Amino acid sequence: MDPISRRLLERLPQKIDLSLDRMRALCAALGDPQDRLPAVVHVAGTNGKGSTVAFLRAMAEAAGLRVHVYTSPHLVRFNERIRLAGDLIETEALNGLLDRVEAAGAPVTVFEATTAAALLAMAETPADLALIEVGLGGRLDATNVIDRPLVSVIAPVDLDHAEFLGTDRAVIAGEKAGILKPGVPAVIARQAEDAMAVIEAEAARVGARLTVMGRDFDAWPERGAMAWQGEDRLLDLPAPSLYGAHQIDNAALAVAVALELDLPEAAIVRGVETARWPARMQRLTEGRYAEVAREADAELWLDGGHNPHAAAALADALSRMQARAPRPLALICGMLANKDAGGFFEALTGTGAHVFTVPFEGAAADPAALAAVAHGHGLGATPCEGLDAALERAVRFGAGRVVICGSLYLAGEVLGADELTWPR
Repeated sequence: MDPISRRLLERLPQKIDLSLDRMRALCAALGDPQDRLPAVVHVAGTNGKGSTVAFLRAMAEAAGLRVHVYTSPHLVRFNERIRLAGDLIETEALNGLLDRVEAAGAPVTVFEATTAAALLAMAETPADLALIEVGLGGRLDATNVIDRPLVSVIAPVDLDHAEFLGTDRAVIAGEKAGILKPGVPAVIARQAEDAMAVIEAEAARVGARLTVMGRDFDAWPERGAMAWQGEDRLLDLPAPSLYGAHQIDNAALAVAVALELDLPEAAIVRGVETARWPARMQRLTEGRYAEVAREADAELWLDGGHNPHAAAALADALSRMQARAPRPLALICGMLANKDAGGFFEALTGTGAHVFTVPFEGAAADPAALAAVAHGHGLGATPCEGLDAALERAVRFGAGRVVICGSLYLAGEVLGADELTWPR
């Protein structure tokens, strides 16, 4: 465990309690840093938030802007969550900020404390733009103390975190739409009808102008690249640097935001083709796990998607990959015990993959129980004692394409096994 994660585990309550009252009081005690930020793009959604932020950051930096970024969760080190003017925050600086948060004396959760620290850091470090990702939900998320972003963004809304947000997509959409602000333009990803209806109603209520994918702009693959069409603009763009058809939608969402920010077309092109975001259908070519796969002439991929919507995107990516270059397919899967494993595996049923289930540090599902769920959805499944054993079995039984999936926590263990693969 990295030093900051250990500190937070030892000093703050490990719970999620959605409320803005504590966060507003804490920010007031710290001099309201949320009111001293550079221009803010505030991003909510179920899936695609991080990828959209990654594309947008790459575009803004290609335009020469200094960009702050706040995302969650991290993969290997807590510091990954806070990027100041392009650089990951240093541990010493983050400890100092957390000291100031604790000295403010307000009882808060881990996410509230770290969000306050991030806001302080961003307020006190010169930059041109701050990209801030919602942690959970939106309306009561700690980041929603930002009352006047420059642009609000809602990535695709679907089911996740049922214990906090429920299992009704329209209700979840209402929570995400809670980031919409009066007079602030909002860029909205392609949504299911029930989610879109709620977002439109909330936008009308608060007076937020919406730009909606599928209505005001769209994008599609074209000749190995990507086309983006707005009401009065057509852009020929390179294929997104992140793999999968769903990344065209995420890149397109970022393009629409970039145009709201008046970023030049050359910077948008550069951002689409250079964005990096680990553990999102990431091909692993370095590190000890990649070496095991390479010795067996197998590809190794890593994806942190952990809900049915993300599994559907993974299934689509694998289907296209298998159609182009078929190889025996294996999934090494670990999931948190509170996730919808049934929905996850149902989306992957058509891949024909054999599943090797594994544990990881934390509240992971039991591999035997997880294998039973996979088997119940028509997938061959074998429980394993760990990643090493699962990868060894997968390649021994002839898998030519192996995907480690099911959890960002599992993805973090993979990337953390070798310093050279750590996110930077």
